[in-house]
Amino acid sequence: MDTHLPLWQRLIITVVTMLAASYVIGLVWQAVFAGSIPSYVAGVIGGLAALPVWDLLKRIGPSSK
Repeated sequence: MDTHLPLWQRLIITVVTMLAASYVIGLVWQAVFAGSIPSYVAGVIGGLAALPVWDLLKRIGPSSK
């Protein structure tokens, strides 16, 4: 029995995490430096945030009741 989350659920959670990380770091950058963050920096931060989330989601599965 496969206990891992389906690919589409992992993908949605990972993309949401990437977008949230990029948005939050953009807000922090704007507050600290009073300017917009370069898009490549936001992309790198979002991608780096997605890596551990993807790995975690591969290890956990849906709750079985």
